[in-house]
Amino acid sequence: MNLGSNFLERLGDQASGGFGRASRSNPGGGGASEALDGPNFRTWGEAYGISSKTGPQANFVGDDRTTTGGVAGFGARIAPGVNVGFSIDQSRTGIDVPLAMQSATLDLTQLGFNASIDKGPWTWAVALVHGFGKINSSRDTGLGVASAGYNGQIDGALTELSYYWTMDQSRLVPKAAFEYVHASTGSFQEMGGLDPVSASGATLERSRALIGAEIGHYWIVDQKILDLSAYGKFVDNFEQNLSSVTVSLGPESIIVQGIGESRYGADAGAALSLSLTNVVRVYLNYDGKFRAALQSHQATAGVEVRW
Repeated sequence: MNLGSNFLERLGDQASGGFGRASRSNPGGGGASEALDGPNFRTWGEAYGISSKTGPQANFVGDDRTTTGGVAGFGARIAPGVNVGFSIDQSRTGIDVPLAMQSATLDLTQLGFNASIDKGPWTWAVALVHGFGKINSSRDTGLGVASAGYNGQIDGALTELSYYWTMDQSRLVPKAAFEYVHASTGSFQEMGGLDPVSASGATLERSRALIGAEIGHYWIVDQKILDLSAYGKFVDNFEQNLSSVTVSLGPESIIVQGIGESRYGADAGAALSLSLTNVVRVYLNYDGKFRAALQSHQATAGVEVRW
């Protein structure tokens, strides 16, 4: 679910936040006429890394996860104030549960669509994601390794409303968003090792509200635009439905309840963008998630080309 949420929120930022919205409202970076607005099309590519740690909860001993991936996307302005984009995200996550002598890998492909409508200082944005992946797990039983392979799927939607307030070369952008994510994993049967187990599939569903603001400022240096921004969000996971999983060993079975995030938390991040020309931009982003028993840190490097 969190990988889907990360992609959704990055798509939302592409549509409504950061330098993209600033350049649409301020072509050329100096209050130029809209007649000087940039090209109608753009492509972008990103490479990112995520590290996260979930603390122990009840019978769950916690885990460490690292994700590396890349995103490629295409966007277009199809009418004044109307923008759309398509992108694909490919990632690999390594999951380590050292206290249980278990590990797994998740290869995930996500397809994304985002759109935005600008009306004066207001922007309404929407993002949709569909993802599918393959999970491979291994468990040291003391007398060999028990392994399994199964599939996963994720679908999500994000809608966001923001207000763009500017003063000279600075901006303040309050935002409110609603996000829904549904994820599922298939059942599996372990092979090998001592006492291989089987487990039923699982479904996870989360709805949450995000309220916060972005602040930013840009400088023009040697005909290049340097933009620095930061954001903070309050997160309310007001609905989380995590199904139980039945784990069986021969005729015996137990039911394990899924573990969700704390209801309340915060997201925070920062971005640095450098426009090398009117059509080429490079950027660095940091995104952090902070919950009662979960911390996640993401670094992103990207390049955008418009024509």
